[in-house]
Amino acid sequence: MRKYFYQFGLLFVLMALLASCSASKSRLQTEHESRLSSGKLIPTTPPITRINTASPEEMPEDKRVYNITSFALDQKGTRYKFGGTTKAGMDCSGLIFTSYLQENISLPRTSRAMSLEGDRLELAEVNIGDLLFFETNKNKKVINHVGLVIEIQPGHIFFIHSTTSRGVIISSLADGYWFEHFVMARRLI
Repeated sequence: MRKYFYQFGLLFVLMALLASCSASKSRLQTEHESRLSSGKLIPTTPPITRINTASPEEMPEDKRVYNITSFALDQKGTRYKFGGTTKAGMDCSGLIFTSYLQENISLPRTSRAMSLEGDRLELAEVNIGDLLFFETNKNKKVINHVGLVIEIQPGHIFFIHSTTSRGVIISSLADGYWFEHFVMARRLI
């Protein structure tokens, strides 16, 4: 009996380690740690002034951004499901993966792999449709979460993402938790 309990416990621990939005050690860990130690972390209220009017004509140059963000917003309220990519449930990278597929843009399926795509941005350069990457596991310094920027207001960058506790929601990068775990932003289109 003890043997089965031990095996089940190991299986449970292994599943728990794999149940994030996917992450593994990367060269980004060193970059993030050096930013933290050098004090070059982003300011509390970033100098952001662009506002999403939710009109395709007034979105960034590429109208595909409007379609991608609109699809993502339609998923708001969807429950979290590890590995999910449907309205029945999705994880953070599944939300981004399916949103970009609306414009036939194929992305890697994990947040860590997505973080290696496109162009890295300074926070002041972030625009609607860009991706924000986070390290949310305090035991490992690896990217394991991603969100899609949907609106920008002075002092706030709003992004949509899927959380394990609340499913697909909208958050602000100015929120303490997300600001503290933010690593980088990237533009794919």
